[in-house]
Amino acid sequence: MQEPLHGCIRQEQYKSYLVSVTGCLLLVLLYIGSLYIWCSTLPRDHPRVIKRRCASVILVSAVSPAFVKLWMYWADITVKQQVDKSLWELMGVCLKGIIPASTLPLLLITFFYLGPLVQSALDNPDGFAGELRSALDVQTWRLCMQDAEWIRNQVVAPVTEELVFRGAMLPMMVPCTGTTAAIFIAPLFFGVAHFHHIIEQLQLGKDRVSAIFLGSGVQFLYTTVFGVFAAFLFTRTGHIVGPILCHSFCNSQGLPDIGSALSHPQRSAVLFCYLSGFLLFLVLLFPLTDPFLYGARPVCSLAASQTLEC
Repeated sequence: MQEPLHGCIRQEQYKSYLVSVTGCLLLVLLYIGSLYIWCSTLPRDHPRVIKRRCASVILVSAVSPAFVKLWMYWADITVKQQVDKSLWELMGVCLKGIIPASTLPLLLITFFYLGPLVQSALDNPDGFAGELRSALDVQTWRLCMQDAEWIRNQVVAPVTEELVFRGAMLPMMVPCTGTTAAIFIAPLFFGVAHFHHIIEQLQLGKDRVSAIFLGSGVQFLYTTVFGVFAAFLFTRTGHIVGPILCHSFCNSQGLPDIGSALSHPQRSAVLFCYLSGFLLFLVLLFPLTDPFLYGARPVCSLAASQTLEC
């Protein structure tokens, strides 16, 4: 007598998985596809190309809430799991707890980059004071705001990618996989999405094919690792602003250059800062993302087993 019931449950689970995965794949294809709707022979860093592509991904991120809304309808999330949060709250867009959500994750990623930051200050003729003056210089910021490449890397890419790959995708993944698994699975979409750079590099023909694929593999690795960190921040804090700010900061810093640290005149001090910063990052990872500091975690309420996930 129980077999039909179990069969219906399994069928509903498969339907939910299919809807969620399909929604995530469609978002990836839409985001990447929007970059190539403009026919141009200009390089990707040309201001005209940058402006067109920024307009495309801004439009995609603007419609991403509609994907989440449709997913909630087709997967019948509101009825099944009694979710009383708004669509924007599920996507991490809310004002409650915004101050800690804006500052603590950024402080955490700053610890991770302590070594590169100290190294940059040591290389500056004016030292730490020079670095601080440069960071606070109004003219420098004014020039940055006029630079299309800077706006793409520091503003448009972090905001649109986090809204799509974290804010929209994680709510769709959590009911199927649980919070912990979603933190590791959802970033794979983010990593794979960066493979489109292979097309552009092959068209330019500046590097060997093997070098292009190797570089793309490395990029997939570090973008996926960052995606895990951003997904962790999102599920722990319930806010999208932390991942956005950390994404922007990481884009400005790039990958830590261990090679230059090893050959630095003050190698011992620089390496000590690299190690200290990494250890501080690990030690403070959970305390600085304690949900108690941020309030409710709406996306966590989507997990099938909330007592374990939340």
